[in-house]
Amino acid sequence: MKELTLTNTTQTAKDKETQLLLKENGEIPEHIAIIMDGNGRWAKSKGSIRLHGHKVGVDSVRDITEACAQLGVQYLTLYAFSTENWGRPSAEVRGLMRLLVSSLRKEADNLHENNIQLATIGQMDRFPQDCQQQLQEAIELTKDNTRLQLCLALSYSGRWDITQAVKKIANHVKEGRLDPELINDQMISDHLSTANIPDPDLIIRTSGEYRISNFLLWQLAYSELYITQQYWPDFRRNELYEAITSYQKRDRRFGKIELKKDEKGDSSRLLKK
Repeated sequence: MKELTLTNTTQTAKDKETQLLLKENGEIPEHIAIIMDGNGRWAKSKGSIRLHGHKVGVDSVRDITEACAQLGVQYLTLYAFSTENWGRPSAEVRGLMRLLVSSLRKEADNLHENNIQLATIGQMDRFPQDCQQQLQEAIELTKDNTRLQLCLALSYSGRWDITQAVKKIANHVKEGRLDPELINDQMISDHLSTANIPDPDLIIRTSGEYRISNFLLWQLAYSELYITQQYWPDFRRNELYEAITSYQKRDRRFGKIELKKDEKGDSSRLLKK
């Protein structure tokens, strides 16, 4: 498995030109979330074991992280391991744990040198102790970095996230510190594991599946969806550029309609549908 090298030394002139055009053509998403799907099917298509697909998928993580940092994306959230993934064959889960530890050891310094912060969401206490230790060391090393936040969703599920938020709010009510009438959307958002980052502008799913698989269920209320047939190991920066181009062509109304200026020159208004 290659090391994560987040530098511009290998970036081609054509790639720089493509990125410049993207920036000129429209808004770059502040937050991109990706369901990295298809590693096992990719490996099967190559006549290899599933773990080989996960290993090659690390190269896609490297390339997409690098491209997002170069484009000015502020937050990149990757669905790396769901709570349902614990039900996979034990040999595959053990292999994934070893891959996580080895990747973190190799990549933490590179992330830090390139001003990228590592964060996680999910049930970290379910991971083996060596995984938790490597994660904490990488998080601590990169905690003050500001170029891009790379957030790994590990042992994560959207239903778990909402449930733990509701439990926290319920405890506040039980303790008499909160009036139930004051509970609103923002309060729930403030108790989710993603409370300190904006909701995703764009969610990408690889492998052609049309579902969100229990990922960021609350946070994706108004995210733009982009589905690609590419398996994750084949998803690289050019495919990312296509997703951003599609995003830039869309009219994000957040459940509202935009009215043009009237004849009196009044400013445009946003009205609910």
